[in-house]
This record gives sequence, C-alpha cells and structure tokens, in this order.
Amino acid sequence: MPVPHKTFYLETFGCQMNVHDSEKVIGTLVHEGYQQVETVEQADLILYNTCSIRDKAEQKVFHRLADYKKLLKQGKKFGVLGCVAQQEGEKIFERAPHVSLVCGSASYRNLPQMLAQLEAGQPTDPAPFDEASSRSPAFSPAGRGISRGAPEVLVRITGLDDRETDKCFETEFTARTNPHRGYITIIEGCDKFCSYCVVPFTRGKERSRTSDSVLAEARQMADLGYTEIQLLGQNVNSYKDSAGKRSFAELLAAVGEVPGIKRVRFTTSHPRDFGRDIIDAIDAVPTLCDHVHLPVQSGSDRVLNAMQRLYTRDQYLERIAWMKSAKRDISITSDIIVGFPGETEQDFAETLSLLEEVGYDAIFTFKYSPRPNTPSLALDDAIPDQEKSRRLEVLMAKQKEIQITRYKKYIGEVLEVMVEGRNDSRNQWIGRTSQNKTLNFTAPDTSSPKIGSYAPVRATVSFPNSLLGELVV
Repeated sequence: MPVPHKTFYLETFGCQMNVHDSEKVIGTLVHEGYQQVETVEQADLILYNTCSIRDKAEQKVFHRLADYKKLLKQGKKFGVLGCVAQQEGEKIFERAPHVSLVCGSASYRNLPQMLAQLEAGQPTDPAPFDEASSRSPAFSPAGRGISRGAPEVLVRITGLDDRETDKCFETEFTARTNPHRGYITIIEGCDKFCSYCVVPFTRGKERSRTSDSVLAEARQMADLGYTEIQLLGQNVNSYKDSAGKRSFAELLAAVGEVPGIKRVRFTTSHPRDFGRDIIDAIDAVPTLCDHVHLPVQSGSDRVLNAMQRLYTRDQYLERIAWMKSAKRDISITSDIIVGFPGETEQDFAETLSLLEEVGYDAIFTFKYSPRPNTPSLALDDAIPDQEKSRRLEVLMAKQKEIQITRYKKYIGEVLEVMVEGRNDSRNQWIGRTSQNKTLNFTAPDTSSPKIGSYAPVRATVSFPNSLLGELVV
C-alpha cells in the first residue's frame, strides 16, 4: 500500500530565535517525510510557530487559527508551536478546538514522536517521552480509527517541558533559508526574570551547548559555503560552556577564526552579563562585526529597578563607554519600553536623555504590554494607552533626529557590504554593512555583483534608517 503524501505549511511569528527554531522544525519535518508547501490550502498539516512577548503577536496567532478553522473540513490538522504553546498549554484546545498539536519550544526534540502520534490517530504510550502525551482520545479528523457512526474526535497531543529541562534543541536536519547567512543557537532559556517578560516561563531555564558543538556547526556551515554566522540566545552573552572550555568572548573569537567565515554577529545581549572581554574580542578579531545590540529598556533607575533589570543607568553607561573607547567604531542599538507601570514624565525624560547621551544607531521601541505569569501584573498599569502611544511617538521622533545626524557621517566613506539582493524597480542592489546598516547601491551593468558576495561601496546619500551609495570599481 503506498505511503500517503504528507505536506505541511509553517508560519513563524516573532524574533530571530523563532525564525531559527522554524528552520530546525522544518528540517525535522522534512527528515520525517513531510514536504513543505507555500500555502495553507496545499498543506495537510498547518503549523504556527508563535511569539508571546507582546499581546498583539499572541492575538494574531489566534486570529489566524480562527480564519482557517474552515479548512478543518478538508481533513487538515493544526498545530501551535513555540512560546504561546508553552504559555497557554492545553487551554489552546479550549480557545481553538480544531488544534491537534501543542508543542513548546523546549520540546521540539520530541517532534518525531509527536508526529507519529498525530499520524497514527490513536492513543500512544507517553512513557518514552513524558513531555509529549495524548491528553484525550486520539482520533484523526479524517476519521481513521473511528468506528462507523461514532462521533468525530480530534487528535490532541501536547509537548510541554517545564522550566527545569536541561535539553537543547540540536539537530543535523536544519533547513536554512538563507544560503549565505546562518544562525546558530548557543544558549536557550532565560534566568533573568525581568518583571515584564514572559520568556523565562515559555523558554525554560538557561542552558548552553558545548563550545565544541557550536564550533563544529560553524565549521560545517563554512564548508557548505556560509560566510556569515549569527550566534543566538535570549541572553546570548550569558552563555556558559557546559563543558567549561570557553567563555562567551572566547567562543566569539573562535567562531570568528573559522576558515571561510567573514562575519560573526550575536544577539541578544543582557547588560548584566556584558563584559569588557567582548569588546576586546571585537577589537582583536576582524571578522566579529562592529555592532552590539544592548537592550536598556529604560533610562530611569527607578523604572529599571521596578523592571528587575539588575543594573543601573550608570552601570549600563559604563558598558557603553567600553564600546566607545574601542579601537573600532562599534554601532550600538537597543530596545526601549515606554509606559511601564508607574513610569512618570520624569522617568520618561530620563529615557530621552539617555538617547542623546548614548547616540544609538537604531532602537526598537515598544509600549508596555502586560503578559501572563509576570510579576509586573501586580503593578497598577494606570498609564492610558493613548499616553503610551504619545510617549512612543516622542521617543521615535527623538531617535530619528539622532539617526539623521549619525548616518550623515558615513557620506563619502567606502564600506564593505554583503550583497543581499536586488531591487529591480529602483535599479539598486541591497547591501548590509558590518555595523548592520542597510546600504543600497548602484553598480554598472558590467560590474554586477553576485548575491552573497562582499563589495566595497561608497556612501553618497544618507536617510534616517539607511544609506545609498555606488559600487567602487
């Protein structure tokens, strides 16, 4: 009897960690005999890899599930993966009864067994992997395993590790979506427990891979032709080699010295664990990109304390001073939250003054959003949403002024870019500098660069968020 064709559609919400998790999930599914398709209509299995950092991202997932409920009649199965899956658990079955699979990110290593349960459409003994077990009679929506005339019951399978798991999701089957730039997760989970953040509850405790396994993956990627690697972690610089061989800075340097690798990036750093040795490594190893993303969240010590960020404004500025005293010109970016419970106008003014003092090249801004299980839920969120929006607009306007000034200084400079693509409508190539700045450029037809190559470009025009230039030939 021929094996039925198995297809899946996967949509990803959220951060680079989620994007890379999806690459690993896709690789796992393909290894298990599934084929990825481009639309939900083509798929037998529809998966959403979810983010719960902000309420809006979470609601978007449930809206998507509601939109496609009609496809259930076509025999399709639905699964929710990632942070919302871990956060909501079996409550997802109540909100979206047509969902068959709920799997948190810490349980991805169990996907092959969970897929087997889903395909079998019958109860499976959970003993071999207690993180994933059937929670109700497991019958498929297509009716397999259902006696004639019996009511149809959905498969319901969960994979939800608790915070104490020591396992990382490592797989040789990663389906990388970019042939030139690739991600390597070096640490999963978070132990910081910032009062507004749900990540420690959805991603589990901090657990690091061995530096040897990271380097082996980096060498494998270089052998496959990758030239840029980005090291990932919720708090990437909190990395602690589980074999005790290398510090984070030493691992950075070692990855940067892998033959064939031209650029190494890392994100996201936590100021508490950001050491001067990271700057020393960037100065010493040219392949380490001269860009650091260091989220501050607020410029007010009072708010930082309420956020449980575990550092002061002065301690944060000390780390900024290390970067500004480096031999290389390091680009600095950050995350900032406005409207945290109890944030006064004075607190907000201190955040604005921090922008000027640091001179960020870019910031990612957010309005405070209460999240389940977080300590900040106990605080009085009395700041109206309209006021949060006003502060966000003021913050973004201030940062735009700073970026206009900062980007102008690159006019006339020749910068090396990685060629990422081409915008035919504008007759421009798309490039990115080591400092993570977008530098689009024109090139003579006789000197068209290859995507994935590196090219010298002279910046001629600046915008608040990007540069425009010409290929140097």
